[in-house]
Amino acid sequence: MTSGLTSTDLIVLNGGSSSGKTTIARRLQDLLPRPWLAFSIDDFVDAMPASLQDGEEGLDVGADGGVSVGPVFTALEAAWRAGVAATARAGAPVVVDDVFLGGVRSQDRWTAVLDGLDVLWVGIRCDPAVAAAREAARGDRAAGMAALQADVVHRGVRYDVEVDSGTADAGECARQIAAHVR
Repeated sequence: MTSGLTSTDLIVLNGGSSSGKTTIARRLQDLLPRPWLAFSIDDFVDAMPASLQDGEEGLDVGADGGVSVGPVFTALEAAWRAGVAATARAGAPVVVDDVFLGGVRSQDRWTAVLDGLDVLWVGIRCDPAVAAAREAARGDRAAGMAALQADVVHRGVRYDVEVDSGTADAGECARQIAAHVR
């Protein structure tokens, strides 16, 4: 899964909502010896116009926490992924946290734009009950989203390393990941 380059260009963290991806990304920035930029799928969603953050064309979050995406979201997300890849190609190491709603199909979309980069694929596992408790404490997610995503985001996805953020804190997870960064 890596290109054979001498150092990791990009770290992709995949996990369900409230699994701790963003906090782990921040801990990685603290641990890694060179400066890393962090980009999150939440940053991308926040950058979209409000009209696309709740509706058929963009991102639609159901009352049960289920998430579906429309064609405009899909097109903009492809551009965002390409931009993240371009940033890494320009020499800025990147850690990105994402939610692979499509499982392996989501990874395949990343793989296509990351061709030629040395990528570390990381699975952030978290027990659905733990993620649901975090979701409730956050108060900024639809109830049920964390439990629905906890397992589906990992279906068929290939990882270089996996961590369990339900049993280890973000710092420990970041240390485990950092040990695999070249």
